[in-house]
Amino acid sequence: MTGPIDRFPSILDAVGNTPIVELRKVVPQGSARVLAKLEFANPTGGMKDRVTKAMIEAAEADGRLRSGGTVVEYTGGTTGVSLAMVCAAKGYDLKIVFSDAFSDEKRLTMQAFGAQITDVKSDDKKITEALIKEMVEKARQVSQQPNHWYCNQLSNLDGTAGYHPMGEEIWSQTGGRVDAFVQAVGTCQSIHGTTEALWRHDKGIHIVAVEPAESAVLSGRPTGSHKIEGIGIGYIPPLWNPKLVNEIILVSTEEAKAMSQRLAREEALFVGTSSGANVVAALKVAERLGRNATVVTIMVDSGLRYLSTDLFRGL
Repeated sequence: MTGPIDRFPSILDAVGNTPIVELRKVVPQGSARVLAKLEFANPTGGMKDRVTKAMIEAAEADGRLRSGGTVVEYTGGTTGVSLAMVCAAKGYDLKIVFSDAFSDEKRLTMQAFGAQITDVKSDDKKITEALIKEMVEKARQVSQQPNHWYCNQLSNLDGTAGYHPMGEEIWSQTGGRVDAFVQAVGTCQSIHGTTEALWRHDKGIHIVAVEPAESAVLSGRPTGSHKIEGIGIGYIPPLWNPKLVNEIILVSTEEAKAMSQRLAREEALFVGTSSGANVVAALKVAERLGRNATVVTIMVDSGLRYLSTDLFRGL
């Protein structure tokens, strides 16, 4: 006899409440327990379903976004895919500023949901400060049209609260046993929102930000180029609050890619490069804390979004 089946009024009610699993094979003996929050279990296969739903609903509530309106955003694709899903569910048009620096899967998924895409050409598919700033400016220009609402994720304070539920879920799923939380930084909303929720329970939880070693601006190093999609915009994000972070760990593109490949083969977790970066950093923290501690990190999105890239080619 089967149990009750969860039913939701709409796809948006299925966002959140994702599973958490313990990593078994990539964690060395003697290290802390490492738990991975499976955000690819969200409807579009990524963490950003949470933040886009929160930003859209906040704009609806205060009248910035009205029925028949058009949403505008620049994106490396993860936010764009989630925005496209939310807009399709709510009946809004969506105009996206995108780039060839990011995967074709993200482009095709956004288009499948009905998004209209404007491209900004990259320098050999490198993610750089100049590319991100050009995308931001292009989106701002597009948003000047009548009845267009500029989501502007990098400066949108409403997004941080969208991750409070993720922090609460982590606290509940671990039974309050969290010694460290590790998360890569793009807009900062996910790490800060989750931290705010966790610190309401225990201010002693050690918060670790992850950024690309090739463009470690949060650590005071020069801007550069890298290929870890979704993080490392090449300059300090407007919402960055160092008071909500205890430590920053640098991870190179090659380290992140290698770990993503290991996670697929050894843990059966098929995830993107930012998730690989998270695990590289989480293992460093786990080794330092030792076997009696618990480290939590995020599997940001599915590896299915990166099949057109070199992440899983030639293995």
